[in-house]
Amino acid sequence: MKSSQSRQFNEFVINWHLTEVCNYSCHYCYAKWEKQGTELIHDSGKIQQFLEQLQDFSEKYNNSENSPFDAVRLNIAGGEPLLYLEKTTQVISLAHQMGMRISLITNASRLDRTVIEAIAPKLSVLGISLDSFRDESNFQIGRKDRHKRVMKIRRLINLLEFARAINSELQIKINTVVNSANWREDMNPIIFHFAPDKWKILRMLPTVTDCLSVTDEQFNSFVKRHRALRKIISAENNADMTKSYVMVDPYGRFFQNSDTGKGYQYSQQILEVGAEEAFSQIPWSQETYLSRYSDQHGALCEV
Repeated sequence: MKSSQSRQFNEFVINWHLTEVCNYSCHYCYAKWEKQGTELIHDSGKIQQFLEQLQDFSEKYNNSENSPFDAVRLNIAGGEPLLYLEKTTQVISLAHQMGMRISLITNASRLDRTVIEAIAPKLSVLGISLDSFRDESNFQIGRKDRHKRVMKIRRLINLLEFARAINSELQIKINTVVNSANWREDMNPIIFHFAPDKWKILRMLPTVTDCLSVTDEQFNSFVKRHRALRKIISAENNADMTKSYVMVDPYGRFFQNSDTGKGYQYSQQILEVGAEEAFSQIPWSQETYLSRYSDQHGALCEV
């Protein structure tokens, strides 16, 4: 058992993208995988077995001699996982019963008070994908549903306040992808109002397409414009996102960005060969991973 200086978790985070399905159509979305059978989320009989594989693998990794981790967090993403609310809730409940810390990334379009009441008590982190607070920018990005509806900020503020009231330890994270439609925006006032625990600013990664890509100067300009929020900002350029995430696709394969810059490299399916063997089949750098979770003093962050 590793000792901990405080109840701050050094987490081994596994990002499970439950589904490719989404009600938005962001042009640069990287949630496009080579299909292999049926998404695991649609096979209830395999979900617990799959989660057990991830848990056993992560605990074994955490207990290895060179591991700095003392906890595992399952980060549930998509696509939009709340389109399959019942199945996503099942995953959250099972993972919670297994003792995992859990986070969820959502575009918030399907969040309401009933959903929050069901999932917030079991979450450690609730992440919201917000690339712009301007309707015209969201339209240009494709961050709208088929009825051309976009997220209304006042509604989201109220929902996050409700979530915090239900779970006082819940951490709120905002994810923003900097792209050619939003890089000029000043998001300081509303981010201040949201008061998230972390604001992750990512540069548009051309894994699938170059559409809406930005230059180094444009990305850096956006980050500098929001330096007043530097205590909560984690900014990731493209190089920071290479081989630094532990990612699982909807078909139960570990995957990593391709060395060519387009598409992905995949492992065999975890349920076929086991999580440890599958993980060995994709490139990953613990050093780069840790650098993403470090603050300016080198201490590991919680979110």
